[in-house]
Formats: sequence, C-alpha cells, structure tokens
Amino acid sequence: MTGVALAEELLLLAYDDSTGKATMPRISLDLGMAAAVLVELALAGRIAYADGSLTVVDPTPTGEPVTDEVLGRIAADTPHTPASWVQRLRHGLRDKILGDLCTQGVVRDVDETELGFIHVHRYPVVDTSVEAETRQRLADALTGAAAPDERTAALATLVVVLRMESALGVDGETAADARRRLEQIATGAGFSGEVSSDDLVVRPSVGLVVAALGRAVDQALGPRR
Repeated sequence: MTGVALAEELLLLAYDDSTGKATMPRISLDLGMAAAVLVELALAGRIAYADGSLTVVDPTPTGEPVTDEVLGRIAADTPHTPASWVQRLRHGLRDKILGDLCTQGVVRDVDETELGFIHVHRYPVVDTSVEAETRQRLADALTGAAAPDERTAALATLVVVLRMESALGVDGETAADARRRLEQIATGAGFSGEVSSDDLVVRPSVGLVVAALGRAVDQALGPRR
C-alpha cells in the first residue's frame, strides 16, 4: 500500500486546519477511525469476511504502521464480527494516527494547559498539500468531474456514514445534495452499508464494516434526520 491511508485522510477532514481541533463528535470519529483501517485492509486484500467474522487472508504488511498493527492484532486474535472489531479498535486509534501524521510533518502537536493543570492537544495543519489532494478527489467525485476510484469511493462512503458533509464546506440544501451524491457513490461502488453476507458486491467485507459503522454511529448519536 502506498500514499496516504484512508484513516489519515478522514482525520484531516475531521479536524479544523487552523485550530487543530476536531469538528465532529469524538465518539463517531473514533468509530470512523476503526472502520477506515478495516476498510483499508479489506481493499488491500489483507482481510475478508467469512463465516460471520473478519479474518486475515494475507498477513503481508502494508507498510503503514497503524494499519499493520491492526492487521497483526486481527491475525493473533480469535475471530470477531465486523461490528465487534469496529468497537474493539476505536479506543486509542485516533491518537496513534495523529502521531503518525505528526511524524510525517502533516500536522503538529500543540500541547496546551487549561485551568493550570489540564493538558489539551491541538493538531493544526503544517503541510496542506495532503488534505488538498483529498478534498480535490472528493470534489471531483461530487461534481462528476471525474469518476471516483475505489479508494475515493470508500472515503466518500465513510464521510457520509459519519455525517461529515459539513467538513466538505457545504451546508443547507447543498449539504443535502452532497449527501445524496455521496450515497450514490457508495452504492455504485458496492460499499453501501445496506448489504447482507449474501449480496454480490465488489467488496462484501467493506459493505459489512460500513453497515456496522452506521449502526454504531446511530446508537451513539441517535438516528439521522
């Protein structure tokens, strides 16, 4: 695997470039990080859905530290459902991904103290080119300027399931239009969460992870209006 990981792209979209603070509920963001890494592994052919669980089908490292750590964890553990892995992985994953982005020089860690003793970390962007490329791919997909590739379709799917349309700089009716287009992209790629294990989709494991993520977000935030 080369380039920027899906979880990193998602995280950059979810944080304000200037303030370095998350612009969405932390719990849904953490769930999204877990799902993004699982989707990454599925697209890379490292894991697949079989007999009700996600299993490792190729233990070869991807070259991305956080992704490979999760791959090793899945390989060493007993089988679990997509929903179980989304919950199991969400704790602490965001901090690891932020740490990797700091190491790459994409963001910086600003450690501040509030009330004299509470440490608060912010992550303002240093290298804007990474997020700019991500946003351009999504913009092209939304406008139809370019057909989304598999990774862009996966990212679009995660964005809409996590209710992140506002992170794309849209609101009101424009946000509603963006949501509809993102859902179309997800369905067209076979990544829609509305799948069962019997459906013939491009990546059944991706669809099932997305479905698990959607249920977890609904449980955390309430049904989407």
